[in-house]
Amino acid sequence: MTAAALAGALAGLGVAVPVGAIALLLISLTARTSFKVGALAALGVATADGIYALIAVLGGAALAGVIAPVSRPLRWVAAVVLLVIAVRMVVTAVRHYRDPASAREVGGLTTPLRAYASLLGITLLNPMTIVYFGALVLGRGDSAELGAAGSLVFVIAAFLASAAWQLTLAGGGALVGRILTGPRGRLGTALVSGAVIGVLAVGLVWS
Repeated sequence: MTAAALAGALAGLGVAVPVGAIALLLISLTARTSFKVGALAALGVATADGIYALIAVLGGAALAGVIAPVSRPLRWVAAVVLLVIAVRMVVTAVRHYRDPASAREVGGLTTPLRAYASLLGITLLNPMTIVYFGALVLGRGDSAELGAAGSLVFVIAAFLASAAWQLTLAGGGALVGRILTGPRGRLGTALVSGAVIGVLAVGLVWS
């Protein structure tokens, strides 16, 4: 069980730690809203990682072959969603800077549950996550050795490791939000984050 837990934790960190558009969105979202919203968004990302870890131990290698033909359309959808969020983030920030009374939360993610559902959906659109878990678990033949209990431990450990990292990112976003409390600071954060998220989103379809 210890080996399964360690393997799951390493797998969860391996897929969570690389900083991309979703990680930056999570940090920016928390900075401009609250840690409560960011924490639920972080758990949405971790839930998607846990779901894909579960799929991997149940048959990820086979599913990776099924997903491969539609991976490009899925990346386009994910890129479009991220671009829409980035644009709304910038437009909302500029509008708030000009007229604070008209402020709305970044990207329409106004509640913790909405943030959770949105980040869960965006993360699930990334086909490389299931390919990653499928190659890591079944490609090496580890799932046969884990057994049912070991597979469950693996999935839980992957989820918890991913959640710990995503919550760390949310905490960093909350800290940034406390530091950049002025209108110009928040505007600058939104403009930079929106631009970088847009570039990373475009990178999804070119990778």
